[in-house]
Amino acid sequence: MKHFVVRNMEAKRPVEGVEMRVIPGEKMTMVFFQLAPEAEIPEHAHPHEQMGTVLKGSIELVVGGVKKTIHEGEAYHVLPNVPHSGRCGVSPTEIIEVFSPAREEYH
Repeated sequence: MKHFVVRNMEAKRPVEGVEMRVIPGEKMTMVFFQLAPEAEIPEHAHPHEQMGTVLKGSIELVVGGVKKTIHEGEAYHVLPNVPHSGRCGVSPTEIIEVFSPAREEYH
């Protein structure tokens, strides 16, 4: 068994206002995100299935052209190859996401 202490992991900063801590697996990747208020995640797509849960705050997602605000305690699912983007709400936000297959570029 591998064990991870998320708060002690080195943070990656893919865009301004976004920190991510990655837990790599063989067939999946788990990512803990911390977003600054109003941080933006540019539109992108990838061949991975993606699921996420907002632990704190909120994020406005645009998935396949459909806009939806996801609040604390809510979850979402993004199918592979579907363009999506996000914008954090007015308070700091924490999200946990899981990708399958593993996102090798994050490891």
